[in-house]
Amino acid sequence: MDNFFKLKENNTTVGTEVVAGITTFVTMAYIIFVNPNILGAAGMDPGAVMIATCIAAAIGTLLIGFLSNYPFAQAPGMGINAFFAFTICGSLGYSWQAGLAAVFLSGIIFIIITLTGLRTIIVNGIPQSLKKAISAGIGLFIAYIGMKNAGFLKFTIDPGAYLMFGDSPETATIVSNASAIPAFDFASPTAILAIIGLIITIILVAKGVKGALLIGIVISSIIGGIMQFGLGYGVGMSAPGGLSIPSLAPTFGKFGEGFGQLFHSGEGVGVAIFSVIAVLISLTLVDMFDTIGTLIGTASKAGFLDKDGNLPRANKALLADAVATSVGAVIGTSTVTTYVESTAGVAAGGRTGLTSLVAGILLLLSLFLSPFLGFVPTGATAPILIIVGVLMMGSLKEIEWTDFRIAVPAFFTVILMPLAYSISDGIAGGFIFYVIINVVTGKAKSVSPIMYIFAALFVIRYFILML
Repeated sequence: MDNFFKLKENNTTVGTEVVAGITTFVTMAYIIFVNPNILGAAGMDPGAVMIATCIAAAIGTLLIGFLSNYPFAQAPGMGINAFFAFTICGSLGYSWQAGLAAVFLSGIIFIIITLTGLRTIIVNGIPQSLKKAISAGIGLFIAYIGMKNAGFLKFTIDPGAYLMFGDSPETATIVSNASAIPAFDFASPTAILAIIGLIITIILVAKGVKGALLIGIVISSIIGGIMQFGLGYGVGMSAPGGLSIPSLAPTFGKFGEGFGQLFHSGEGVGVAIFSVIAVLISLTLVDMFDTIGTLIGTASKAGFLDKDGNLPRANKALLADAVATSVGAVIGTSTVTTYVESTAGVAAGGRTGLTSLVAGILLLLSLFLSPFLGFVPTGATAPILIIVGVLMMGSLKEIEWTDFRIAVPAFFTVILMPLAYSISDGIAGGFIFYVIINVVTGKAKSVSPIMYIFAALFVIRYFILML
């Protein structure tokens, strides 16, 4: 273990890595249940999607651990799975088989640009100030997710009205006289459990207790069990059911059927090709920058970036999600990406691929033990995301806020991630404003060509989405 994962060199131990791996797994385990629900809206079999989710996540997590020796975990990405279900298979009208074909093609694109070194060039071409902003933005984003999962936020806030969480823009519930309704709700059983868990975990972290985050989850889950099964206050826990594993057959290999559907359109070949290009651009950009953003953010938190702010072995880390995305499409799930919840494991002391190995094994074991994961309610994991968000805000102090040319793109990077509920949208805002402000202030030559290229691609992507 020490020789392969270089534990002493990274100032860590087997025990610390195991705790970190368990922490990462428990914090991200919700995707095992959430992903089937989202992709089920596209007509996919939820049981098969659950199996595909576990296998694809395990493959990606094990690959990133063995290839790069970083403590990151991977799984089908939140946000991009909604894009798959509600845009590709929704408003664009593609079948889920065609959607999987698009995901498979995007995975092949990822592999090609990773093997050619282009993805590493992209990572290294991002200015240091934006890397720090990305780290802080991810912290704010996952803290926001934590508060939402805890049930603290009842509505999204909008001038004059509140949009109910869980509503789509088309079926939004708009509440009149919104000023009379509180946007926060701390009275629900889940919110109460999350508050208790937050207080307990904050105390443990403040006192420097090893494995504080995992201990916080365990204690909160026990309290949640008492609340639900002893006192009758439901916190979203479920009693174990049968241990039978659903079949993968309904989704396995079905992406092949989707190629013909993907390139067929009643409006002509030209329209079909343009639509496919739009889908692939969106999938590629969203996954690339979600992964790059998460890698930079978590690597910054763990101290993995070199003196120039670059991530060593970035190409190997990026190859893992590229391969996992293609494999995931074959077995039946949406794009696999590096998970922001990896920061929970990093905060628990994870520093090597052994953390990923532990998380990957647990993801495979969850195929058999998935019914018991219902004993870890969101009210127990939400405090971890909030606390990790707090810990990641430290990178803000390293940004030169007095330099307006640096402050503007950094600000938009940080603020857009939680407000747009998207890491890639935050990166897009930062890239676009970084290019604009440097060009108008006569600093155009100091901008990396990569920044120009992707700022333009982001603009094109948003233009396509508006069509």
